[in-house]
Amino acid sequence: MPDYRIDPFPPEIAMRGLWRRAWGEEGPERFADILERSLVHVGAFEGDELIGFVNVAWDGGQHAFLLDTCVLPVFRRRGVATKLVNLATDAARSRGVTWLHVDFEPHLTAFYRVCGFSATAAGLIRLKG
Repeated sequence: MPDYRIDPFPPEIAMRGLWRRAWGEEGPERFADILERSLVHVGAFEGDELIGFVNVAWDGGQHAFLLDTCVLPVFRRRGVATKLVNLATDAARSRGVTWLHVDFEPHLTAFYRVCGFSATAAGLIRLKG
């Protein structure tokens, strides 16, 4: 069973390894810069290995945004992502946030509904290629 940690600040090498294996790309230039500005982030660990992660960014007020939920492929479908999202939701609530937003692709609708999110209309504009 994974060990879940609130605000763990994993080393860059651990974040980069998870990101590559979960998303198939390099990710941001420096994860530490992002995590320092986050409301909360949650990591799932199997021993010393980072196997899952979620970040909550915020506007400094009532709104926060769930971002980058990811789990290593070998650990998927075991409840890890659900636990990460639930812990992040609880932490955001305890830190005073009123609204937690998430954007996701259609194939993840059932997952986020199980996590307590309801559908809303939203807009999106791509700013970089």
